[in-house]
Amino acid sequence: MEMMVGLLRAGGHKAVAASDAEAGLDLVRADRPDVVVCDIQLPGMDGFELLRRIKADAETRSIPVIAVTAFAMADGREQVLAAGFDGFIGKPIVPEIFLSQLEEILRSLADRS
Repeated sequence: MEMMVGLLRAGGHKAVAASDAEAGLDLVRADRPDVVVCDIQLPGMDGFELLRRIKADAETRSIPVIAVTAFAMADGREQVLAAGFDGFIGKPIVPEIFLSQLEEILRSLADRS
């Protein structure tokens, strides 16, 4: 998480972090970020439940939610996208390409709308 926040900030983006899904949901509701980058395996509530809560709220449902995970199953990417995540970045994070991966997902989403 710290690495992703550092990379985002180094790339000129405002980035905030939460230690668990509940705190993350509170930040999403309060700050209405342009994008949420979320691990699947979080303490307490998992990333799938966090996604459901973000998308169930009329105030936050339009915020893109990108999964960042080491989901090891062969169909992990498809399962994550089928659950409603707007994009997927696999772990381990490669610092040299993380921002470009995120930006490509956001461009793809913008092209669809």
